Order: sequence, then structure tokens, then C-alpha cells
Amino acid sequence: MKFPQVPITDDHIHIDPVNGRGIEAAKDFFRAGGTHMFLVSKPSWSLGVHPVSGVDYARVFDETIRVAELVAETGVVVFPVLGVHPAEIGRLTERMSLREAADLMKAGLDRAAQYVREGKAVALKSGRPHYPVDDEVMALSNEVLAHALFLAADCSCALQIHAESGPCTDLVGMARTAGVPVERVVKHYATPDTPLHPSFIAKFDGILEIVRSGRAFTMESDYMDENSRPGAVIGPKSVPRYTRKMWEEGIITEDDCFRIHAETVQRVYGVEIRLP
Repeated sequence: MKFPQVPITDDHIHIDPVNGRGIEAAKDFFRAGGTHMFLVSKPSWSLGVHPVSGVDYARVFDETIRVAELVAETGVVVFPVLGVHPAEIGRLTERMSLREAADLMKAGLDRAAQYVREGKAVALKSGRPHYPVDDEVMALSNEVLAHALFLAADCSCALQIHAESGPCTDLVGMARTAGVPVERVVKHYATPDTPLHPSFIAKFDGILEIVRSGRAFTMESDYMDENSRPGAVIGPKSVPRYTRKMWEEGIITEDDCFRIHAETVQRVYGVEIRLP
């Protein structure tokens, strides 16, 4: 039986022509059946940017927009997601105080929000370290994350969260304080116990249970596109391939495919998902 003509959306992917395969990886996604992707900005240092002011992050965001335009030429519909990676706090404190680093990250997020207001991006990204840090670092990281939530509320956009594995339950209260609907706070690399919107790595073996529960979710590859780590986290073909595999095995139906890759995406991000 032929796989149905439905959108296939990767909720979190990187395409990097400088450090990785670049457009060839995007072509792989398209040839495997991928139709839409949320192209997430990479950490500043991976692009050789060492910011001292919020304006400096524009170089990272402009590069993401440039790559999005190149990817669009392959036939993939691209939605840029811009922000400041939470691990930046560790890099920045190598050359400035912790307070200065947090303020700089917030300024970078302010810059990203301007791109969303101008229609150049559809969502923001932020988070907190997913590895052990001392209490002061975590407190200021949460301050940066709270700032991102308030910006998402102001822009009426979704916010992708890069954080520790697990539920991140405290973000529910943070989101409500900021005025962001919890269903628009996306837990990147999610586990089922999160109360936030879960974006699951495509190979996650618990998707059958999630589908049966009727819970809304999206799928991602978190493909990093770095030649030093080929195929990490999983390759650019993964979301379309795992979706097709689940359909062939009867784990998901055509309606499930459409709900995962179109209806839910539209509701969370406020974008239109349709086939050409």
C-alpha cells in the first residue's frame, strides 16, 4: 500500500553549510518525504560569533535566515526558530561575569524577538543547562528563560525549550506568569512526563502509547549537521522515515500522520502546513 500524501514536519533541525553537509542534508530530508522543517539557530560559537552585545547575535540569526532561504530552494517549507542556546552562559562566563552573561543572553533574545515581530522567524528558543551547574548559574539561567517566555507572550509566538531531561514541571507556572499558553511551550527532546508540548525524537519507542492516549505531539530529529559528529542526534531523513515505518506497521494511521505533522504544528506555532 502506498504511503499517503501528507505533510511531514521536522520540529527541530539544524542545517549548517559551514560545519556540516548543509543543503545536501536538506535534500536528503526532502527526498525521504520531508515537506516542512523548523530550522533552529545554532549556538553563536559554532558560527564563529563571540557576542559582546545583543546586536552581535544578529550575525547568528541572519545566517539562519540565509540558510532557510537556501533550503527553501530544495522544495522544503522552512520556518526559522531563533534564540540563544542555554549553554552560552558557560561560554560567556569565560570572558565576563555571570550577571553580564545573563544580561547579554537576554539582549540576544530581545534581538531574536524582533525578527519574529518582523515576520522573519516564527518562534523563539531558550532554555537552561541540561547538565549539572551551581545554584547561581541555574538561577540566572531561569531568569533568562523567564525573559524568553515574556518575549514569546509579547510576540504571540511559541517558545522551544532546551533543558534537562524530564518533565520541567516548574515551567508551567513560569509560562502562566508570562502569559504564554502552556501548549505553545515546546519541550525539545521531550519525555512523556512533561506537561509542556512534547516534541519527541523520531526514534522514540513510546510513540505508540502517546498516539493511543490521544495526546498532541510533534516529531524532531535534532540533526546537528556537524561533520565532527555525523548523523547526530539522528539523521535528516529520520522524521519522514520513522513516520513511514510507523504507518507501515500500523502504529499510526493517515489521520494520525496529518494530526502530528500538520494540525498540531499549526496549533502550536500558528503557521499554515499544507502540501504544494
